[in-house]
Order: sequence, then structure tokens, then C-alpha cells
Amino acid sequence: MRLENALSGRVALVTGVSRRKGIGFAIAQELSALGADMFLHSFARYDAAQPWGADPGGATSLLSELRQSGRRVEHVDADLEAAHAPESLVRSATTAFGHIDILVVNHAHAALGCLEEVTADQIDRHLHVNVRASLLLAKAFAAQHDGRPGGRIVLLTSGQHLAPMPGELAYAASKGALHQITRSLAAHLASRHITVNTINPGATDTGYASPALYQEVLALEPQRRWGEPADAAQIIGWLVTDDAQWITGEVINSTGGGP
Repeated sequence: MRLENALSGRVALVTGVSRRKGIGFAIAQELSALGADMFLHSFARYDAAQPWGADPGGATSLLSELRQSGRRVEHVDADLEAAHAPESLVRSATTAFGHIDILVVNHAHAALGCLEEVTADQIDRHLHVNVRASLLLAKAFAAQHDGRPGGRIVLLTSGQHLAPMPGELAYAASKGALHQITRSLAAHLASRHITVNTINPGATDTGYASPALYQEVLALEPQRRWGEPADAAQIIGWLVTDDAQWITGEVINSTGGGP
């Protein structure tokens, strides 16, 4: 049962909200439905360069749809590979709202590459975007948090701890780092009333898979379906409410029983 207005009066910063089919947009919809105001990050240039492309309506269309709920929604487009970008993003959010209660680190850089194909530049980019930016976002978020109840950080990992990912080596390494720092971050921030948890959303239908890959993954899924963005978003929505205040330092697999 939905916890109506469970996040009323709270503000969430969500990264990687660029496309309607993406997990980030589903997270924003869920948090809005629970009553949160939001500061959203996107990087449209990244999506535009990918096979799936940018959202046809752009950020303006996404923001307009989210604002129909009556919640306040602000937005910045930024490349989180830049060292200064995470702190700048948090500063923009706190300037707009005064305080952020929730940080959902959903953005990611992902590129294929096995051991023989991976380059130093590819490794660096994965680590800068997926690891460095995530840690600096957490640092800036914690610095502005004043100790009030309800502080939440949610990271997103992948399935590298459940099954091999030899064709996405740099990506798996970067997501594995987020998995491994979850408990340490949680222990460090617990006294400040900030919980830290990580979600592995499993194979999620966000429009990136070719028809062949779609069928290949489908055959491995115990429930005979791909995950939907809303599946992970609903878990995240619950984790950032007061009902989940006793849960921290956990990595949760939202995979339908699959790898």
C-alpha cells in the first residue's frame, strides 16, 4: 500500500534523469507520488550519443510531466565526469531548496569492453563518472545535511557480484566499487541520521537492448519478464521513507530472482 505523503516536506536530489524509459525518471515519479520536491540532474549529450538516443521531448517535457503532480521540480544538466561537477550540483540544489534530505545516485557511464579491448581512458572515465562523482556527491550531501531525521543516500550497482560480466569489465569494476563502499559509508554517516543503501536493479527494460539481447536475457529470467524501471523505483521510494530508517549498509538485489 502506498505511503501517501510519506515524503511531504522533503527534498530529493536524483541524478541521471534524462529519459522517460529510464530508471531515473521512474524514481522521480515515485518520489513525487510520495510527496517529495525534487532537484533533478541529467546529461542529455550523453544519451544523444548512445544508440537509444536522448528523450524526444528533452528535459523540458520531463519536468513538465513531473510538475503536474503539484510538486516543485528543478533541474540542471551537467557532465559528472568533471571533478567540480558533483559539488556544484549539490550547491545548486541547496541554493534552490535550502536543504536536501535524499540523494539518489542513479547516473552511470557504461561501455562495452573485454580485457583485450579496454583502454586506460575507458577505465578512467568509468571510475570518474561512476565512482568519483558518486563519492563526491555523497560528501557534498553529507556536508549540507544538518542532522535532521530522514537523511538518505541510495546508490545503484549492477549484477557483477551475481554473475560474470567479462564484456563490460570497466563498468563492472566501477559498479563493484559502489557495492563495496556501501557498508563503510553507512557506518560513517549513521550518527548523522543518514542511511546508505545500494540497489541492484537487475536487467531492466530501458530500451538499450537489441532484439537478440532482449530474448537472450528473457530466457534467463525466472519470472519470464525483464525488470521495469518502476520495480527498482518502488524499492527506492520505500527505502527513503521513515519506515526504512533501520535499514542501512545493505545491497539489495531487485532482480526477480535472476542474475
